[in-house]
Amino acid sequence: MKLGALSLFFASGISIAYGKVYNSLSDLPNRQYDFIVVGGGTAGPVIASRLTENARFTVLLVEAGPDNEGVLAIQVPGLQNEIDYSKYDWGYNSVPQAAAGNRTIKMARGHVLGGSSSINGMVYTRGSADDYDQWAKLTGDSGWSWKSILPYAKKNERWTPPPGGRNITGLYDPKVHGYEGNTRVSLRQTPAEPFDVKLFQTTKDLPGFPFSLDPNSGHAIGLSWNQNAIGNGERSSAATAYLTTAVRARKNLDIVLNTQATRVLKTGSSKNTEIRTVELAPRSGGTTRKTFTASKEVILSAGAINSPQILMLSGIGDRKQLNALGIKTIVDLPSVGKDMPDHSVNFVSFFSANGTPAPPLDRAAALAEWTANRTGPLTEDFRMNTLWARIPDNATIWQNHTDPSSGKNAPHLELYFANTGDTAGAVIILVTPKSRGSVSLASTNPFDHPIIDLGYLTHPFDLEAIREGARILRRFFSGPAWADYIVGPASPEPSSPEFDAAVKSTISTTFHYVGTTAMSKKGAKTGVVDPDLKVKGVKGLRVVDAGVIPFIPTAHTMAPTYIIAERAADLIKSAW
Repeated sequence: MKLGALSLFFASGISIAYGKVYNSLSDLPNRQYDFIVVGGGTAGPVIASRLTENARFTVLLVEAGPDNEGVLAIQVPGLQNEIDYSKYDWGYNSVPQAAAGNRTIKMARGHVLGGSSSINGMVYTRGSADDYDQWAKLTGDSGWSWKSILPYAKKNERWTPPPGGRNITGLYDPKVHGYEGNTRVSLRQTPAEPFDVKLFQTTKDLPGFPFSLDPNSGHAIGLSWNQNAIGNGERSSAATAYLTTAVRARKNLDIVLNTQATRVLKTGSSKNTEIRTVELAPRSGGTTRKTFTASKEVILSAGAINSPQILMLSGIGDRKQLNALGIKTIVDLPSVGKDMPDHSVNFVSFFSANGTPAPPLDRAAALAEWTANRTGPLTEDFRMNTLWARIPDNATIWQNHTDPSSGKNAPHLELYFANTGDTAGAVIILVTPKSRGSVSLASTNPFDHPIIDLGYLTHPFDLEAIREGARILRRFFSGPAWADYIVGPASPEPSSPEFDAAVKSTISTTFHYVGTTAMSKKGAKTGVVDPDLKVKGVKGLRVVDAGVIPFIPTAHTMAPTYIIAERAADLIKSAW
């Protein structure tokens, strides 16, 4: 208990205890905190949990959505498609994509404690070592290099055997994993199926398709078994991993749910640029506002969409855009909300013969098994495996474009295989896009959704790279292992107008938006935060979420966000 609260206790006879989860802003007492963390998504719980390991620090964690506890569809990996998105998602849509048939694209963002880690596909990939070395180069901070972040990756992870006792020897590299961290990571329960056998046989039959022992080694190129944030048959989210019952009970941590941060405000004299005050409102809307001031720092962890929205509403952003909405500029940072890459996704399929479709799921029986001992088909979401591929050096695409990857160890494409019995194929995920999108304000109303432009296919490289992905798949399925299985392509030929039309009419998102509050070198005129994640030109305010990523990783962005948050917690601790 802080000294002021202790004095009040003796003066009034009323005990004011920290360490509680409040379901609404109206329930939250007026208190003084050392740190206020805005956003209980993937990064926020890491910061709150790590800071409150020090009993001297008091922390308020603010989450716009409800609690994750007691939600079966969130807890059970195989029930992901039953998650109530009307309640646990922000409901964002992109603006019409001019290069993709003027379609709007749904953009899932977790609106629940744990954020997107509570509703995503649970794929756990760190990315290439070259990606992080590129971060270090762009920021001038060697602390973001692969060698430096690897201990934080292991600090986050608790490698866990899959349920059911499956033997996973030779399917991963024990040396690259962490065993005492928070996020449980495992391979699937189901052993290799006939389709898997053919996949891995192809790595032996055809050159150019190596077997990759572990996608999280920093050298992922090749075909590997997927690793997922699942442990003991349950989803391992930021909420379950970092906000355990014991952490929630800490006397120096308060959590308030269903509460939206609307702005951050100047603290003290109007002449300074110190920002340690947060304006909060009920998530349901209305005009009620309460302010809380941190004695040390405010940490924005609202995600790559909402953190820039909060900054711009607060007067931190592009002066021209803020002026157009009548928002007074506190700090002119034109990069806020700009240069947002994302991993786009398309599907290429092939007709198959002799395939065996998965039997229909007996949901009641599967749930009974899961409830009894956390085993069975509901311990998994997707069973397929991934080929991390580089576009060949002799491909014609390089006649017109420079290589956007971070290095020779980084893939250009993630090919995520799927099998339905009648068809086989892969999702083509472009992990090195050149197209860029943006986040901007629609109005000064914090409850209005921001304007989100994914910018898909606005750079010609991206469409050409997706074509190359389809060509790689055709070569892969031409191997002898598929002679009695693949009948022929079901998707158009990659060089045809029909293929381009199919891409434009079906392209969608993997929800891997980054870079809207990007790191850059200290003193740089571009970027939003310095390498220590402090907002440029401001005291008392940091951003810690996927938005700070300065170069999109060749990975699903959950694990990189955990890594950022783990290092950020140490940076904050060392500052105080």
